[in-house]
Amino acid sequence: MITGQYVKIQPTVASVGDRIFAQLIDWGMLLAYLTMIISVGVEGNIQNEWFWIISIGLIPLFYTLVLEIFNEGQSIGKMVMKMQVVKLDGSRPTLGAYLMRWLLFIVDGPLTSYMGLIVMVLTRNNQRLGDLAAGTIVIKKQKYKKIQISLDEYDYLMKNYTPRYPQAADLSLEQIEIITRTISINQKDFALRVAKLANKVREKLNIERKETDDTAFLHRIVRDYQYYALEEI
Repeated sequence: MITGQYVKIQPTVASVGDRIFAQLIDWGMLLAYLTMIISVGVEGNIQNEWFWIISIGLIPLFYTLVLEIFNEGQSIGKMVMKMQVVKLDGSRPTLGAYLMRWLLFIVDGPLTSYMGLIVMVLTRNNQRLGDLAAGTIVIKKQKYKKIQISLDEYDYLMKNYTPRYPQAADLSLEQIEIITRTISINQKDFALRVAKLANKVREKLNIERKETDDTAFLHRIVRDYQYYALEEI
């Protein structure tokens, strides 16, 4: 993945073996949890049916979905294996993408004798059906954050640089590439295209721009994005 001409990110796709181990860890956590809950319920002679519905029904059912949504694409198994669910462009998956992966797990798993495992082996990025439908991949998190750069190109991102728009960090790599290409290619309708893009960026990030010039504003957005990307190295 390349963000324009300044940052190159080489994510390592999680292997099928890593994903299997992560799933086994999650199942082990759920088994330990269910054993504890059943033991507590039996010993405490708990008769409340909602206790059983929620504790041994809903919590295990939504375990993966809730954790991935609120824990940056990581279940406990993925955390242990240092893996993370991301979109194909490296951005954070949407709620719909997480939901799609979760809904299709039954197709990938027990419903079809774990056909998802076969699909993972056959696909380039080790994607199961849920990943293919959601447009996601599972990567090795620590290697995803290894960003190759040439420091000579970043004099303006040294310690004396102060970012102006922290919201720029919310943009995806693909969106930054679009901005970079737009301000780099001076065509006949350059001013109009830059003005439209600047307005879209301002609306998307919900910010009040401080630059009157559209090109300067977009350059600043790219530089601020670079600043926050480099902070993660």
